[in-house]
Amino acid sequence: MRSLIPLTAALALAAPVAQAQSSVVIYGRLNVAVESVGSSRAPLSRSQMRETNNRSVLGFRGEEDLGDGWRALFQIEGSLALDTGVGELANRDTRVGLRTPWGTAFLGVWGTPYLLSTSGFDPYYPTTAGYMSLMGNGSGPTVTNTSNRSSFDRRQQNSLQFWTPDWQGLSLRLAVSPNEGAVGVAGSHPRLWSGALNYEAGPWTLSLAHEVHRDYQGPGLDDTGSKLGAAYRWGDWRFALALEQLRYETPAGRLSRDSAYASATWQLGRGSVKLGLTEAGRGRGPVGSTVGFIAAGPGTGAHQWTLGYDYALSPRSTLYAYASHIQNQSRAAYDFAINPLGVGPGEQPHVLALGLRHFF
Repeated sequence: MRSLIPLTAALALAAPVAQAQSSVVIYGRLNVAVESVGSSRAPLSRSQMRETNNRSVLGFRGEEDLGDGWRALFQIEGSLALDTGVGELANRDTRVGLRTPWGTAFLGVWGTPYLLSTSGFDPYYPTTAGYMSLMGNGSGPTVTNTSNRSSFDRRQQNSLQFWTPDWQGLSLRLAVSPNEGAVGVAGSHPRLWSGALNYEAGPWTLSLAHEVHRDYQGPGLDDTGSKLGAAYRWGDWRFALALEQLRYETPAGRLSRDSAYASATWQLGRGSVKLGLTEAGRGRGPVGSTVGFIAAGPGTGAHQWTLGYDYALSPRSTLYAYASHIQNQSRAAYDFAINPLGVGPGEQPHVLALGLRHFF
């Protein structure tokens, strides 16, 4: 961390004198649903009714004009569980940083550029039916280099990020999470690098993302994720596609898996019909190798479909319903990434939900 001290000092000396008081905005998302969930594969068939929280949040954000195009920015965001009343103050996107004419730099807890590159392509992100069930190898809602060694869909603690300004629709986001705290496996020094190149112009949104996890599976063993995404708007329709390859270096050898996601959204007045399809290929590598939900060998693939309907009661309040089903092959145990059921190999988890979402 010593190398960051001269950079911090230089930024402090270069920043102009403050010109105005900071402004603060209170915001939130309240998202809760009643769900009928279950899994099927005799003799493991089971079902239940439950109330679930789909990552409700309460936050505070603001900025201070420092003059000459410089701004100090801050955000504190925490989780709310409407079904249980439990919550935390700053366990979600929380940061302090500077926005300058050359880009935005900040430190804190934040979604990686890899995660953010395609999360907006999924109309069910973040709910029980989100594509993180298969894409990204599960969800890491607020994690460190050592608390979660498998997920590439992660909100990373101890994160330093830099975002370039848009240039003719192009922008670049970079993040690093340095080695600190427990080193995990003896001799390893886990750390993370993440980057995404994004393009947005007219009806098109394109993204190319790559992330590296150093020493996550042991000393000298690096994991990588690569993802390509594209979305297109055509009248009342929006189509999106994402392709991903994950590679894990394990003591037994390399474990890899390909996956793909496609979605379509059709706007019908105040309502919208939404379809999401995800395919996870079987794991490739030494038989018996497993990292997170990914396992090597035959019978380790899965696919998921989700179909639903939203109806806007107002610009901020929406009623929604959806059905989702994960079809695991005989040795696969993919589960819902948010509000999981705890399934075993070959089980087929499914959910039918009716919910209400409100922004303020």
